[in-house]
Amino acid sequence: MRRGREVTLRDVAELAGVSSRTVSNVVNGYANVTERTRQRVQQAVDQLGYRPNVLARNLARGRSGQIAVVVPYLDTPYFSELLQGIIRAARVQGYNVLIDQTDGDREHERMLINHGSSRLLFDGVIFSPLGLSQEALADRDPELPLVILGERVSDGTFDHVGIDDVSASRQATEHLLELGRTRLAAIGDQPYETGEAAQLRTRGFREAHERRGLRVREDLIIGTPRFNRVDGAGAMARLLDRDDPPDAVFCYSDLVALGAIHTLVSRGLRVPEDVAVIGYDDIEDGRYSNPTVTTICPDKEMIATTAVERLLLRIGSPTPPPGIELRAPHRLIVRESTAGRASTMIR
Repeated sequence: MRRGREVTLRDVAELAGVSSRTVSNVVNGYANVTERTRQRVQQAVDQLGYRPNVLARNLARGRSGQIAVVVPYLDTPYFSELLQGIIRAARVQGYNVLIDQTDGDREHERMLINHGSSRLLFDGVIFSPLGLSQEALADRDPELPLVILGERVSDGTFDHVGIDDVSASRQATEHLLELGRTRLAAIGDQPYETGEAAQLRTRGFREAHERRGLRVREDLIIGTPRFNRVDGAGAMARLLDRDDPPDAVFCYSDLVALGAIHTLVSRGLRVPEDVAVIGYDDIEDGRYSNPTVTTICPDKEMIATTAVERLLLRIGSPTPPPGIELRAPHRLIVRESTAGRASTMIR
């Protein structure tokens, strides 16, 4: 590798014995180069340690070289862990990531998907909406490359990446029923227009009961404004104040589960002996809590990588492909909050 200055495309061309245009074609993956020439150029690239000027390349294509990732809350571990995967995947492709937190503000979310003057700032958006409903997403810049996370189904103009919330929640509930628990509660329902994720988890909770011919205790389905520790702690306190408190709880996030466990322990109850608790998201905190939290683990790495791949495909295509639904896998990880001190099991 040459020292003292940055290796240029011309340096690679001279070493490979080809034109600068040919090197450019190889670096950019164009097909009009023979395999023999491509190998020779690649050897020169490797020998010199050449790295393409991504900024210059993007400017030449009329792009910023940046994508935006828009999430409701940065203090939610699920989103912060997901963001790490998105940043890594984008960096591999030579893209920087701009991050915005919306707090679920409808107008702020609407502004971010009305691309307009923001074209010079970012080339596309990976977006987890909270304030905007499914219908409101249609009122956006139709030329903005967009990938949606969460539970807004594709309308054919953007891609949607997520997991099957109903199936995952049904599996979580079935795990509690298989333990022989009979008074199951659910914490996290959000029965309003933009609470689709919570509603799907409630649906899975109900389906698990219905498949076994069991009655769902609707009074044990507790709503929360967010999926936070304080929400879980407060909801668990209300459940324990009942004459017939639950013996198992499905929490719609690990943070809710951590809050619920805090209340249970503070009331002198044992987890899971008195009340079994299962969460959702497999955040790092749940792996180190006491007890550790049984959870539904979505493949966050696949969600992040797929979202970036689909967005860059839309950015790079003169004719954007039709929007599609992409489902990442999930698995149940059984830990101490339902199995006691037994070893961790993945199902």
